[in-house]
Amino acid sequence: MFKTDLCKILDIEYPIFQGGMAWVATAELAAAVSEAGGLGIIGAGNAPPDVVREQIRKARSLTDKPFGVNLYYMSPFVEDIIKVVIEEKVAVLTTGAGNPGKHIVQLKEAGIKVFPVVSSVALAKRLARTGVDGLIAEGMECGGHVGEITTMALVPQIVDAVDLPVIAAGGIYDGRGILAALSLGAVGVQMGTRFVCATECVVHKNYKEAIIKAKDRDTVLTGYNGHYVRVLRNKLTRMYEELVSRNASPEEFEKLGVGRLRAAAIDGDVVMGSVMSGQVAAMVNKIQPAQEIINELVEDVEKQMTRLQNLLGR
Repeated sequence: MFKTDLCKILDIEYPIFQGGMAWVATAELAAAVSEAGGLGIIGAGNAPPDVVREQIRKARSLTDKPFGVNLYYMSPFVEDIIKVVIEEKVAVLTTGAGNPGKHIVQLKEAGIKVFPVVSSVALAKRLARTGVDGLIAEGMECGGHVGEITTMALVPQIVDAVDLPVIAAGGIYDGRGILAALSLGAVGVQMGTRFVCATECVVHKNYKEAIIKAKDRDTVLTGYNGHYVRVLRNKLTRMYEELVSRNASPEEFEKLGVGRLRAAAIDGDVVMGSVMSGQVAAMVNKIQPAQEIINELVEDVEKQMTRLQNLLGR
């Protein structure tokens, strides 16, 4: 059976997190992943607290399994979202784009496990000192906001640097990726792009179809000065390239990016929308239920373990 210590810590069947993607990871997807044995996560993004509370309650109406919320620390509603997840007794909080240190005590008192996303060893060490329960080491293969280090290089360095459970994220699609992550010292994985094409994911069908049609070199980085986002190539990305070519100001980059993720995920504009996707997009070839995705992952882990044992002559 495919289990690690993470399963016991979080009371989940398999050590598989679904990424908390803004505008993408809604109650429907989170509940479906949790029901299938993983840890579903609602992406709070910049949503106001009443919306997040509604999503939490909707997920709870769909599953009695543990699920989480992802808190984006650049949201204007951070304090309100913290209050909501405590009041609603959410099992797990994952965080990004900031330091959850000042909230750790109250979250721990409420029994909430905290797993920040980190993209460097320095950040991992700093957040480990705040008392978090684990870290999500996310390599630059992921979709959305990215760091500068690949998953293969980042995960073992963070595993060696902290005495905490580490979850690997970025560039993981199947059992091969999961086993690779475990070999690097991780106790679990987080996957986003593959779950975008889950049946229960409510993003626009154009978004899903864009991922399914993607080839291996179709994701690009957009942004400026370390603020990079991985998306699928389209007219919007060409406009970003034009801004880079003329050394445009940060304000111009910010103006171009406003509302683009919602345009893609909700309105289905895959031409001028920000179709955030990881580099594994080319491996995603169908829309399928979350339960089927989890089942395939677990079966493939066992298949790959057998293959490796045979390869090593055991």
